[in-house]
This record gives sequence, structure tokens and C-alpha cells, in this order.
Amino acid sequence: MPWVVYVLVRMLIFYSSFTWKHWIGLALTSVAYLFPYQQLVQMAKPAYADDGELIDGGFDMTTGGVCGYLHDVIYITSFVQIASIISGKFWYTYLVIPAFGAYKSFGLIKGFLSYGSEDGVEDEKTRKKREKMEKKATRGKLVKPRR
Repeated sequence: MPWVVYVLVRMLIFYSSFTWKHWIGLALTSVAYLFPYQQLVQMAKPAYADDGELIDGGFDMTTGGVCGYLHDVIYITSFVQIASIISGKFWYTYLVIPAFGAYKSFGLIKGFLSYGSEDGVEDEKTRKKREKMEKKATRGKLVKPRR
């Protein structure tokens, strides 16, 4: 666990520069481990019926989505804890998490807004290209027989 390395190195070797800010950082990163880890444990827990029969084997941890994001938070937290032993500037790495969330949210919002913004106005070039593609699609594919 990276927090053990952080505590040992930061408190034993660099004890003279260990301040209350480092205690707060240790507490925050510990919470940043706890929540994603507990969520992953709950997702992976199998469900059994009263007679002991397996109902659900739990969530597949190799899939992406929320599970992947939870793993990313754990990895970033590990990196920040280890790297912050070297320099306090590595705490800025945590800004990657909200920045990525904003990026994903912007893409989602942009997707919803772009469909309602089209008024049906089509220029000549686009209309001709669309008509050509429609004509090509209705014509079908010609298959030449083998000789």
C-alpha cells in the first residue's frame, strides 16, 4: 500500500518537514482510497439465495465505465501519495480527476444540445451529396457472376 510507504518515508526520513498539511493530505488520500475501494468491493460481491445457490456472481472488474473510473481514482491517489514525498507540487495531479469529469460532462451535454440545434436548413452541396448517397443505397450492390 502506498500510504504505508508515504508514512514511513515522510515521517521517518523527512520528519523535520512533516507538517499539519501533510496530515491533512494523508487523511484526504486515505478517504480517496476508501470510497472507491468500498464501492468496488460492493460491486464484486456475489449474491446468494436463501438455499445457498448463486444468484449473481458479482460485477466483472475488467469492464470499463464506472468500475474503470474507480480504479483510475485509486491509481491517481497512489501516484500522488508516492510522488508527494518528492515534491508537494504533485498534489496538483488530483486536478486531473475533476478536469476529466468536466471533459466527459461537456461531451455529454454537447451531444444533447447538438441534436436540437439543427433547423433542417441544408446547403446545395450537402443536399446533392445526400441525394447521391441515397440513390447509391437504393440501387443496391451489383454482383458479377463468376465465369
